[in-house]
Amino acid sequence: MTTLTIDHPTLGKISYRDKKRYWWALAILLPAFPLLGVGLYLYSGQEWTLIAPLIGIYLVVPLLDWALGSDINNPPEELVPQLEEDRYYRYLTYATVPMHFIVLFIAAYVAGSYPLSNLGVILIAMGVGLYSGLAINTAHELGHKQTPFEQWLARICLAVPAYGHFSVEHNRGHHVWVSTPEDPASARMGESIYAFAMREIPGTFIRGWRLEKQRLAKQGKSLWSPSNQILHSYAISAAIHIGLIALFGWVMVPFLLVHNAWAWFQLTSANYVEHYGLLRSKLPNGRYERCQPHHSWNANYIASNLLLFHLERHSDHHVNPSRRYQSLRNFDDLPELPNGYYGVYWLAYIPWLWYRVMDKKLLQLPHIQGDLSKINIQPSKRAAIQARYACSA
Repeated sequence: MTTLTIDHPTLGKISYRDKKRYWWALAILLPAFPLLGVGLYLYSGQEWTLIAPLIGIYLVVPLLDWALGSDINNPPEELVPQLEEDRYYRYLTYATVPMHFIVLFIAAYVAGSYPLSNLGVILIAMGVGLYSGLAINTAHELGHKQTPFEQWLARICLAVPAYGHFSVEHNRGHHVWVSTPEDPASARMGESIYAFAMREIPGTFIRGWRLEKQRLAKQGKSLWSPSNQILHSYAISAAIHIGLIALFGWVMVPFLLVHNAWAWFQLTSANYVEHYGLLRSKLPNGRYERCQPHHSWNANYIASNLLLFHLERHSDHHVNPSRRYQSLRNFDDLPELPNGYYGVYWLAYIPWLWYRVMDKKLLQLPHIQGDLSKINIQPSKRAAIQARYACSA
């Protein structure tokens, strides 16, 4: 196992060994997990086995998070430059990209070549769509980096779920406006995940295209210029969709619709839990304060963080968006989710249960302490929330 060392002028010799170094490789295998359902179906002929990937991610992973617990350790800051230069971690993200394409093709082949019922097509599409949502996560890690190669890999990866506007919108929109009422990708207290989806999915799409149009206009170029980064990804998406329909027939239309929609909903689920109710304060000049670690919900659960390239250490990510996943840090007194992402998704999908658990945690945060004026509240629910908690905003 690789040990990093440095002779510090005042602290002496500092050493660090990433105990999870080789466990990060699980993130490469996760996109292939839908093939378990496919394999079980091909072996047994029973369509119900296609639900196996959904059970794995929504039930097994939360149980593993509960059993394995959290890892709150941070690498020494003095060794972070060495850790980020270790190309092993980059190669893992690179290797994940083709996996998303391979799994989509195999699932499409089975859906188009075997006598599946409508329910069977939906189940296999949801299974692979769940993991194509992880293609957005892979693109998220790659798209924040400054190398043209990694940014291109991000666009290629986003072609799988047909979500090509993500990198532009996320980097230049969400990271600017996160945890403010203006951000369609930041959920508000009292807003269900279903209401949030109706605001977030079209809102981020529109903002992504607007931001890219503005960038190109500054260069004197048309929105439909070959320099449009969003079009790069959507052109690949079009080729994928047309190719699959040509190869496997019209059953690919409902298959791809369900696949894409469920992949998008995975991003919606992540966005919902990452910033629910959190609010950046406005400064006297009318601008929002700089994003701080307490403006994101954090989680240090081992299993889901290994599978998601440390996405759940979201607080440090928003403070240092270009920092690579292996060096993201935990901080004291952060807003903490009660389980990893896939566990709290269950809560989010049942709004009354989500409110019961998370509204209490939100109000008890050290920087809020019951003050509703420090919370991003759904406007239509403000009066009811104020009445319920007997506090004025």
